[in-house]
Amino acid sequence: MKALVFERKELKYAAAAIGSRLSPGFGSQVGPLQLKDIDPPEIPDDGWQRVFPLLSGICGSDLATVDGRSSRYFDPLVSFPFVPGHEVFGVIEDGTRVVLEPVLGAESRGEDPPFDGACPGDGNDYGYLLNGPIGDGIQVGYCCDTGGGWSTQLVAHSSQLHEVPSDLSDEGAVILEPAAVGVHTALKAKAEPGGVVVVQGAGTMGLCVTAALRALTDVETIIVSAKYPLQKSLAEELGADLIVEPRELKRAVRKVSGCRMIGDSLSGGADVTIDAVGNAGSIGTSLSITRPRGRVVMMGMPGVTKVDLTALWHRELEIVGSYTYGTEFLSDGTVSNSYALAFDLVRDKKLERLVSAAYPLDRYKDAIRHAAEAGSLGAIKIVFDMRGEKRR
Repeated sequence: MKALVFERKELKYAAAAIGSRLSPGFGSQVGPLQLKDIDPPEIPDDGWQRVFPLLSGICGSDLATVDGRSSRYFDPLVSFPFVPGHEVFGVIEDGTRVVLEPVLGAESRGEDPPFDGACPGDGNDYGYLLNGPIGDGIQVGYCCDTGGGWSTQLVAHSSQLHEVPSDLSDEGAVILEPAAVGVHTALKAKAEPGGVVVVQGAGTMGLCVTAALRALTDVETIIVSAKYPLQKSLAEELGADLIVEPRELKRAVRKVSGCRMIGDSLSGGADVTIDAVGNAGSIGTSLSITRPRGRVVMMGMPGVTKVDLTALWHRELEIVGSYTYGTEFLSDGTVSNSYALAFDLVRDKKLERLVSAAYPLDRYKDAIRHAAEAGSLGAIKIVFDMRGEKRR
């Protein structure tokens, strides 16, 4: 089968890290990612199915890996060689259209779920990652035995697969995974009715969480920082009340909240700030624009950063991470899950429009460079398109 394979080659990884500092996406040119013909992954055990990807997205964590910027924290949580790609829409062997919930949860490793009806991402102990019929890996796309979405075949546990109804387009289906992340993050924000929420960043993740905040919460004001024209217009259409350039964000939050400046920080600020960027600058800004005893939600993957945390201490801020998805407890007392809510969100907000361009696997270098510079090139989500590839 045809697959993009990421191997453990330290010198090429280092070359990717150096090159990508000058040109985002350059890791695809010099790094350890190669297009190969390989054997399909084997079915590990009962309950697993073969999936044939049709569309598979390129996300920020994928780009960090290809460009040699991923955190060493993940070293014991992956196994090599792996096929990247976890935003996956495809079909199973009987032709049923499915979307992948990529987290390799307890059931995929032969353990009981933490509670009845649990999602793969639920649970308070990651010890199950040490067990099961597959190698190390936190998700499909980072495990040598499952394969990944940047290929023509992968294997997934039945607990990870959601059937896609006929009313949802292929593009709508491939955006379900980032939409589910947006749902999970919006609900982790715990924004109070009438509150002010800031979303830093208006790429795929920032736009999905903006849509979810407007659809699933009673927040009054959503402020989004966005750099590029398409990001700004989509943020407005998806529910943002105020869209500003990143350099104007403090001024905007100060005006909306009616607070003052104390040095480089605001005296008050937003009730919640969602950081969909995840670098040192954005984290510092989040701490400085969130009101005392407010909440900062880390949606973007920060990696190794140097940040002054004095504001976290002084302002008694709550900072929480938002990794993927799971069981969701809604304000009306009902219980759902991120993917079920994401199906509705994609339909209601027409999130298929976030898919800007599709590339065949053999143009992976062009695809990754496009994804790395999507905003400046007037794009949002870049995907691989395997609909014309041979499945076997």
